[in-house]
Amino acid sequence: MGLNLSQKIIQKHLLHGETKPGNEIALKIDQTLTQDSTGTMAYLQFEALGIDKVRTKRSVAYIDHNTFQSGPENAGDHAYIQSVAKKYGIYFSKPGNGICHQVHLERFAIPGETLLGSDSHTPTGGGMGMLAIGAGGLDVAVAMGGGAYYINMPKIVKVNLKGSLNPWVSAKDIILELLKKLSVKGGVGKIFEYTGEGIQCLSVPERATITNMGAELGATTSIFPSDEITYEFLKAQGREKDYTPLSADSDAVYDQEIEIDLSQLEPLVACPHSPDNVVKVKDLKDVKVNQVLIGSCTNSSYMDLMKVAQILKGKTIAEHVSLAIAPGSKQVLTMLAQNGALASIIASGARILESACGPCIGMGQSPAENAVSLRTFNRNFEGRSGTLSAKVYLVSPEIAAVSALTGYITDARNFGDPINVELPKKFFINDNLIIPPAKDGKSIEIIRGSNIKPFPQGKAVSNEITGKILTKVGDNITTDHIMPSNSKLLPYRSNIPYLSDYCLTPCDKDFPKKAKDFEGGFIVGGSNYGQGSSREHAALVPLYLGVKAVLAKSFARIHMANLINNGIFPLIFENEKDYEELDVLDELLIKEVKRQIQSGLIEIYNITKDKKYKMVLNITKRQKEMLLAGGLLNLTKLQEERSKK
Repeated sequence: MGLNLSQKIIQKHLLHGETKPGNEIALKIDQTLTQDSTGTMAYLQFEALGIDKVRTKRSVAYIDHNTFQSGPENAGDHAYIQSVAKKYGIYFSKPGNGICHQVHLERFAIPGETLLGSDSHTPTGGGMGMLAIGAGGLDVAVAMGGGAYYINMPKIVKVNLKGSLNPWVSAKDIILELLKKLSVKGGVGKIFEYTGEGIQCLSVPERATITNMGAELGATTSIFPSDEITYEFLKAQGREKDYTPLSADSDAVYDQEIEIDLSQLEPLVACPHSPDNVVKVKDLKDVKVNQVLIGSCTNSSYMDLMKVAQILKGKTIAEHVSLAIAPGSKQVLTMLAQNGALASIIASGARILESACGPCIGMGQSPAENAVSLRTFNRNFEGRSGTLSAKVYLVSPEIAAVSALTGYITDARNFGDPINVELPKKFFINDNLIIPPAKDGKSIEIIRGSNIKPFPQGKAVSNEITGKILTKVGDNITTDHIMPSNSKLLPYRSNIPYLSDYCLTPCDKDFPKKAKDFEGGFIVGGSNYGQGSSREHAALVPLYLGVKAVLAKSFARIHMANLINNGIFPLIFENEKDYEELDVLDELLIKEVKRQIQSGLIEIYNITKDKKYKMVLNITKRQKEMLLAGGLLNLTKLQEERSKK
C-alpha cells in the first residue's frame, strides 16, 4: 500500500505520534512566516521563551497588513519587528515588498518542506508542494524556538481534477466549486491533496489560488505535487536548486475522494456573506456593481494581473465603478511597469494600491453604504470590508475586470476572444527589500514603542471555576466578530488593553463592559465558533478580559487551538439542546476542574437555573497539560526547566 504526498511529508517530519486520523502528532517545522498584524505578539511571545536565536531553516517576518500609517502605532510596531528579526535570525520583508504568501511563494517556498505561519492563508505554499499550515502566533513562536508543532492527524482527501478548464474559467472557480459542494465547515480536520490530469493545466500561481482559499473550507491545508510545472516556476525565479520532485505513490490510499471535471466548470461567484454561498455568474441578473477590487493573497500574481491588463487594454471602466488593483508583490508591480501592462491598467481608470493586503482586511477602500463590491479576495464576511451594509461578492480576476467595464456582474464568456497569459521564462528578481538577519545579533537593541504593551498570560488552573455567561452568540461566528480588525483597530494589535474595549462588539456591544464588571466569565457560541482568520487576538483579548471557557456546539480548528494555547477551555455541548437553555448572566460553576480535565467530560452546574450540563473537552493529553499549566507558553517554560535539571 503506497503513501499519498501528505503522508510522505508528514512521515519525514514526524517527531512523535502515530499517523492515524485523529491521533495527535508532532511535526518538525522547517520554515515559519509571520505578518505584522500577528507578528508583534508572536515575537513578544518568542522573546518570553528566552531563546537566543531561531532554530528553523528559515523564518521570515513580513510587513503587509498594517501599512497605512495615520499615526505612529504601525511604524512603531514595524520597527520592533525589524529589530527582533535582526537580532534573532529572521529575514525581514519591508513594507512595499508585498503580501507574505505571494512573496514567500516567489522567493522562499521549497517543495517537501513544512511551513507554519501566523496567518490562516499560509496553505498558499501548498501550491508549491509544501505542507503549509496556518496557526496561532504562539505556535509559531514555539516552532521558531525549535519546538514541535502538534496537531491531530488530518484525514487526507484526494481531489481528482479531470480534463482541462475552458476559456474564461479559472483556478478561482475550482475552489469556489469545492466550497459550493462542501461548505465552510467541509474541510475541518482534513488535508486536500490535488491530483489528476487536470493539474497539468494549472501553473504554480493558479495552484496557489486554490490552496490559499482552501482555508475557507476550514481545511488544515491543501497541497499539489511538485512536478515539471513547479520546476519551471522555480527556474523562472532563479531557484531551480530548491526543486524536488514529489508526488503520491500510484497505489496511494486516501480517506475520501472527490472528482471535479474541469471541462464542466463555469464561472462562479460567492455571494454575500459567505465564501460558500456560491452560484454561477450567469445566474446573477442585473447586479449593478459600485466597486471592483483586484488583488489579495488569492489573486494578485503576475499572471492574474496580466490577464486583467489584457482585458482592460484600450477600454474604460464604467462611470459608476471604482476599480482598484493591488499587485501582490514588488516583483509583480515592477514587471507590470516594465512591460507596459501597468500603463494599460491605469489608462482604463483603475487606481493602483500598494503591494499589501489593504482592502482584503478592511484596511482602506471601504465601499459606500449598501454598495455592491466585487472582489477577487477569499472572504466576504459581513462587515469585513469596513462597511456593514455592503454586499461583497467573490470572483476570479477575469470576471472582476470584465464586470468593471460593463458595470454589472458579467459572465466573461460573453466578452470576446479568450485571453492567454503564459508564465514568464524569467521573473524580475530584486530582493533589496528583504533584510537578512545579523550574523551575531547579541548587540542588536530591540526597539519598543509606546504602543507595545505586555501580553496577557494564562495562570495555572484553579480547582473551581465560576462566573456568569457574558454573551450568547449564534453559528459561524468569525474571528472578525470576536476581535474586529478594521483600519481603526489594526494599529493596536500590539496593545491588548486597548483592543479589549472592542471584543465581540459586532455581536454584543456591551460585552467588554460586562466582562470587566463581572471580572470575566463564560462565552456561549453556536456551530463553527471562531472560523476565519488565524488571529490569536481572538483568544488573547478574551483572556485579558477574564474569559474562562467558551461553550459551543463546535469550533474552528485554529481558534480552538488558540484558546487552548492561552489557557481558555473550549467546551463542546454533549447535547446541543442545552445551548437553548442557557441565558446571558446565568451563573455557572465547574467543580473538581483538574479531575474533570483528565476525564475529558466536564459537568457544568447552572446555579441560576439549578441545572447541570455535560460538556465534552475533546483534546489530547498534551493539551490537557497545557490547560492545567495555564497555556502553551507556561507549559513550554516548565518543559525547558525540566530538561535543564
